[in-house]
Amino acid sequence: MDTERDWSPEIGVLVGQLTDRYVFPDVAERICQVLTRRLAEGAYRGVSDDEGFARVVTEDLQSVNGDKHLRLLHSVAEIPEQDAPELHDMAAQRREAALAGHGFARVERLPGNVALLDVRRLFSPSVSGPAAVAAMNLVADADVLLVDLRRNSGGDPDMVALLCSYLFDEETHLNDLYFRPSDSTKQFWTLPYVPGARFGGDKPVYVVTSSSTFSGGEELSYNLRELGRATLVGEVTRGGAHPGGRYRVAAHLKSAVPSGRAINPVSGTNWEAVGVRPHVEVPAERALDTAYGLALRDVLGLGAEGERRVVAEEARLALKELG
Repeated sequence: MDTERDWSPEIGVLVGQLTDRYVFPDVAERICQVLTRRLAEGAYRGVSDDEGFARVVTEDLQSVNGDKHLRLLHSVAEIPEQDAPELHDMAAQRREAALAGHGFARVERLPGNVALLDVRRLFSPSVSGPAAVAAMNLVADADVLLVDLRRNSGGDPDMVALLCSYLFDEETHLNDLYFRPSDSTKQFWTLPYVPGARFGGDKPVYVVTSSSTFSGGEELSYNLRELGRATLVGEVTRGGAHPGGRYRVAAHLKSAVPSGRAINPVSGTNWEAVGVRPHVEVPAERALDTAYGLALRDVLGLGAEGERRVVAEEARLALKELG
């Protein structure tokens, strides 16, 4: 016969982390009330394993304000105790990035001199900067750039700033992040210098989104949309604008607690809970073809004289194939 497991210690640790770090103190208080009430009601008594507990508690964590960044996560590997409150394993991040192509699933020149950049993750530039530089240098000479973020699950805002730096000619204020624990705001600007050639600030950019585009992928979309630098094509994104860290709760449990919120310098707000709305709304499975069709029309608008004759013919044929 299975014995009921007492989850009081784990809930106690989680309540402390929320109280100290969650970006909105009043919301943290309400979430903590939900957790302590659920514990007292015996809602977790029938859960016997860490993975099931993480799943149930995540539902309770998100029940107050729907913050998709706020989660309890199960870890198969044992989480070591450490002096620093936030969990950091740079070696593991490097291994993960290397196995994921540093987040760049596809970098390609499509017919018509249209570049396609399929970005699935936004790893830290300290880990994946060289891959990002290589990708952006490959697309620099294209007439139009397609950035496919339909499967982008997020990542580091510094990588967002690095990629954006190749798409502007002047230093540009991209985003701010306010962090409650330090009561401080960090500004993100394009970089004054980037290795290699920039794509530049004048050529067309299309960003392709889906309902799965999340977090850092949404920031990249939102930054470019609010600054008028890109046309967004696809679906409204998932709606997560609260960055944070991960903290040890128990040997196989860690929390993801958002401690910050994005503040866009143009809109004064962010995409939390509402997502980023595209200029051209189409289902995700049709979004890339739709954006490519728009890009090809841009290419044809550049003319067909001299060296552009071959590119224009490629664009005409590709547009015909799209129907």
